[in-house]
Amino acid sequence: MSKLRYYAANEKTSPVAVLPKAVHTEFLRTGRISRKNEDWLVDERRYLTYEEVAERTGRRLTTAGETTHQRINAFHRSIRFPKLVFHQTLENSPHLGYCHVTAARANFAKFADVKWAFYIANFSAEIGEGEHFFEEIQPYYSRMYFAVAMQPDAKTKAMTIDRSIRPDGLLFRTHDPKQALKNVLKLGTRSKELRQIIDKL
Repeated sequence: MSKLRYYAANEKTSPVAVLPKAVHTEFLRTGRISRKNEDWLVDERRYLTYEEVAERTGRRLTTAGETTHQRINAFHRSIRFPKLVFHQTLENSPHLGYCHVTAARANFAKFADVKWAFYIANFSAEIGEGEHFFEEIQPYYSRMYFAVAMQPDAKTKAMTIDRSIRPDGLLFRTHDPKQALKNVLKLGTRSKELRQIIDKL
């Protein structure tokens, strides 16, 4: 894949001056070069470094994560999640990234005390195996909301994907923010009554 280039779009764009027809004939007729501003092109694009793009992407992801965390915790006083918001951008595509929003534990019919983490990504992908967290990245979707089961690695003690529940460790994945909110809330409550209320949202 060719290396991507990013440029800063002007926030306040001034109307582009319309050049008079056949500007070159003015030079041929008079031998003078026009110094009028309207006869010249607008400022050239300023290309951004990968670090600048990653910083901008990180700010957007962090804002999305903090807003999502507030919405989750505002639903019911019995459902509270810790605020663990941090982001990561992709190495060769700094305009793409994901944000960790929160982490908690849940019980399922066949599995007890499952640790999980909730994420937002500004692309769509499959959960990868081994060192690659994502595979088959498709940057065409606006966002992807997902939760994965986690467990501490025996050697490094770092949190890794728990593939004992499902091969990819996914508890849910959706492009719909409302459905993601419902799924996280259902993971955060043990009350059947609250789950029924959440289902009706």
